[in-house]
Amino acid sequence: MAWVEAFHIISVICWFAGIFYMPRLFVYHAMSEDQVSKDRFIVMERKLYRGIMTPSAVATVVFGGWLISFAPEFYLSQGWLHAKLSLVALMIIYHISCGWFWARFRDDRNTHSHVFFRYFNEIPVVVLIAIVILVVVKPI
Repeated sequence: MAWVEAFHIISVICWFAGIFYMPRLFVYHAMSEDQVSKDRFIVMERKLYRGIMTPSAVATVVFGGWLISFAPEFYLSQGWLHAKLSLVALMIIYHISCGWFWARFRDDRNTHSHVFFRYFNEIPVVVLIAIVILVVVKPI
């Protein structure tokens, strides 16, 4: 069980590293004016989304599910876990929206400013704080 938990934590860290960096790339991409920069950001965003974020998200869900499978009756009766899983679902939606924004940039159809992406970048910070508090403190 300790190995599964370790790999779950590692995959969460990798996923959130990508989740934090992708919107920052969007900020710079939205500010860029020359085609060379735009093309560079498209490649960086694609590699981050497909090569790091998505595999890490899948690993996070797989290892998290595996952890629950060790004692499903216990875990599924815990209020903190239901709240955490709701926040994980929110992060999956956020992840998918990053892919959608990347596709908009790729197709030269982005309509959002760098200011929008600066605010968009703050969402996962709040969610991560809540998830860590739920897992460590178990307030509910």
